[in-house]
Amino acid sequence: MGYFQIGKITSTHGIGGTFRVFPTTEDASRFRLLKTVLILHKGEKVPFTVEKVGFQKNMVLLKVKEINDINVAEGYRNDTIYITDEQALPLEEDEYYTRDLYDMEVVTEDGTVLGRLDDIIATGANDVYVVKKEGEKDLLLPAIKDCILSVDVPQKKMTVRLLEGLGQ
Repeated sequence: MGYFQIGKITSTHGIGGTFRVFPTTEDASRFRLLKTVLILHKGEKVPFTVEKVGFQKNMVLLKVKEINDINVAEGYRNDTIYITDEQALPLEEDEYYTRDLYDMEVVTEDGTVLGRLDDIIATGANDVYVVKKEGEKDLLLPAIKDCILSVDVPQKKMTVRLLEGLGQ
C-alpha cells in the first residue's frame, strides 16, 4: 500500500488538542474529505479519526477524536500526516503522481535515451522536469503537452519531443 504526505504538524491550536498543520498537498481543501489520517509518530504510522477541519490563513486546523488535550497534542509537533492511496483524489487523464515520475527513463520519439528524471521544479505556470545523464549537463524539460508525449508509469518510461532550444 502506498502513502501520500499531505501535511506537517507545526503546533497546536487552543486547549482541546487541535493540530495546526502546514499542508503539503496542492489543494488543502481536500482535508475536508478525509475521515481518517495516519500520523507518522516515533517511526510508526498511527491511524486517527478526523473530527473537524478548519482553515486559518495558510494553515489547516485538524481535530482528531483520539486527542482532546493540548499536552498530548504537543507531543505530535513536527510529525507528518499521511493518507493511503485509496484516499487520494482520482487522477484525471494525463495526470500523474509526481512520486511516480522520479527515476523514470526519459527518451525522445526516436528512442534516444536522454537520462533519468531526477527532480521536478514547480514554477507556477508549469512544472519543469530535470533530466540527469552521467557526464552531461542537466536537461530541463517543461511539463507541457508539446514536449511530454507519453508517460508510461508501469514501464517507468517517459517519451518526449525536444522543442527548439531545448537540445543538449
